[in-house]
Amino acid sequence: MAKRRLAATMFFAVIALALGSCGLSAGDGAFEGPYARLGPPDAPVKLFYEEEGKGPPVLLIHGFGTSTYTWRHIAPALALTHRVIAVDLKGFGQSDKPFDARYSVSDQAELLAQFIEEHDLRDLTIVGHSFGGGIALRLALDHDKRLAGRIKKLVLLDSIAYAQHIPIFFRVLDVPLVSHLGVRMVPPIAQTRVALRIAYFDDSKIDPEEVETYAAPLKTAAGKHAIIYSARQIVPDDLDAIAEQYKSITLPTLILWCDHDRIVPLEVGLKLRRALPNSSLRLVQDCGHMPQEEQPATTLDLLQGFIGG
Repeated sequence: MAKRRLAATMFFAVIALALGSCGLSAGDGAFEGPYARLGPPDAPVKLFYEEEGKGPPVLLIHGFGTSTYTWRHIAPALALTHRVIAVDLKGFGQSDKPFDARYSVSDQAELLAQFIEEHDLRDLTIVGHSFGGGIALRLALDHDKRLAGRIKKLVLLDSIAYAQHIPIFFRVLDVPLVSHLGVRMVPPIAQTRVALRIAYFDDSKIDPEEVETYAAPLKTAAGKHAIIYSARQIVPDDLDAIAEQYKSITLPTLILWCDHDRIVPLEVGLKLRRALPNSSLRLVQDCGHMPQEEQPATTLDLLQGFIGG
């Protein structure tokens, strides 16, 4: 387990440093959102969120190292028929990045459970991508009375869920080097291009403006701290025990997976399909790891078919 956690830490830390944890909203012309004050009274954090539309609520949870910006292609269309809420996780985007160690999947899920309760979200569809999918799974498993009867459907996009093979090109890095030297020695533009080439199937779809946006540097010590501590806790100590509980999730679940994912392989999606009793699996063709960005039209069509609209 220790070796598995170290490899995963290096892997996701590189992705995070490459994509950046900069303060980004959902792109030019998008609606701007407020902040939610969450967490314990003695250590509250502010989570940035964007909200648009009316109807049944949809909560969008981004992946590791990104932000609400990742939903820019699909959120406006979903908001025509739904109340769409996209949240920047703690440590990412425009949300707070405190100097503490509470950046695990369960820590993030706790904040979002409080968010769901305080905003009185009911008949809720949760959409989680990659790291956000792991958080969505944790929320679906949560027996907290605050969430009882609130979550109606679940959508998982190329979601983390099980122990998996870490690509060899990430194993050459060590966490201290990532945290202290990586950002300084490798230009953010170069880091971002490498990360997006891994995350995309078709390199020609990587827009220069997208590279510039994600390459916004990690200028603060707080941002670097948040990424490293998130990466170090990406694999829970009790991951195998958690995975055993997936079969208890009876929510209608749509599993969307890119057919050429080199970050979270399709085998993980197939395993989730077998574990979740009320799930369906759909492949997104000619796609790497970010269907909402590389194949937004197909992703939107599949989402709308599942949640309505």
